[in-house]
Amino acid sequence: METTNEKPKNRLAARSTLDITIIWLMLGTTLLIIWLSFTYRTSWSAHWPDYSHMVSSLPEPSAWLRWVLGDISEVAFYKHEFASIGLLAGAYLAYWANRTGKTWQGFTICYGSGLWSWLVTSSLLGLLLSNLLWGWTVTATSWQPTFAAFVSLPAAMVLMFGGGWKVTINGAIMGAVFVTPMCLLIVNYVCNPLGLPAVIGNVTGMAVASVGAFLLCRYLPSLVKSDPSKKPSAPVLAPAITKTPDYGVIWSLRRVLADFSEAPFFGNEWASLGLIAGALLAYTLNPTSPVYGSGLLPQLIAAQALTSALGVVIWRRQWILHGWYPTYVPLVSVVPAAVLTYGGSWQVIASSALLGALIAPPLACAIAKRLPADMHGFIGNVLAMAISTLLIIPFIGLLIAS
Repeated sequence: METTNEKPKNRLAARSTLDITIIWLMLGTTLLIIWLSFTYRTSWSAHWPDYSHMVSSLPEPSAWLRWVLGDISEVAFYKHEFASIGLLAGAYLAYWANRTGKTWQGFTICYGSGLWSWLVTSSLLGLLLSNLLWGWTVTATSWQPTFAAFVSLPAAMVLMFGGGWKVTINGAIMGAVFVTPMCLLIVNYVCNPLGLPAVIGNVTGMAVASVGAFLLCRYLPSLVKSDPSKKPSAPVLAPAITKTPDYGVIWSLRRVLADFSEAPFFGNEWASLGLIAGALLAYTLNPTSPVYGSGLLPQLIAAQALTSALGVVIWRRQWILHGWYPTYVPLVSVVPAAVLTYGGSWQVIASSALLGALIAPPLACAIAKRLPADMHGFIGNVLAMAISTLLIIPFIGLLIAS
């Protein structure tokens, strides 16, 4: 007969076995997708519409649905519904694992704030509003940054002012009303005429609009506080792993993986695995479906991983000192811009990864330190993306031309 003490032990053992099974299933599925991506991509290429088919089918509802879903993974330059669904699914798994105290949760999602549900709600609302207000600018021949609100102001406002519907909804509205049109203006009237990568306009627009929005909140605190006379209470922290990391090889590999989902403020390995697995699945079904139909997904992922790895190694001391460092910055700016501009040759991959890792993270940190206390540090990160891309991309062009 089973005793009372044995029952909890059996339950814990069963849960542990289930958790381990989930992990291995996810890792196995990811590896299978990677293998299939490089083995059967040619024979499967007709099983999913490519990027040009999507944009040429606008404004059909199915094409719009693909466009809006693709916006969720646009920040990594994957622009595909499978990558987006994978990102959200992985992030939810990480959030659930954090809330239930799982040891395999990875880096605590959303920096241990416990605000992921509010953050992702505000980001998704901002994305939907942006497409409703500005989707008319998208045509078969003109890409537009309708994704910008998903990875900028709405999430930053939740992290700055806490959860709740007031901050969530106002952040989403300001993201759609301020950020997206600012990005549209800079991309279409500065970057396109000057032949600059669109990412420069995207991140500059995010920075300028976000500064304006935080200034508005400074002078109208009722936008984010129920009672302006009260200071915002600290957010309730989710259960987090408190063990000090050793910053060794395993930590470094995990950090590189987490950098892939840092731009939407997730910063977690499971979210990144979902993002990459979804992108590779899209590439498996049709190589010209993700990354704007360029067929450069493998080269792009390799370059992104390399720049993050170099950044983590080069700036390891900063990670130890500060607990966090913006090594993800070139992963979503310099490197993708270089690969899409000059192709996926090893010279482009190596030079953009190295220069991005050397210049972008310390620049982002330096700018963020000089921001007022009531402005989120992501503004420094996106400004560093714009500056480093503007400096490095022409230099790479000279390198490969010589």
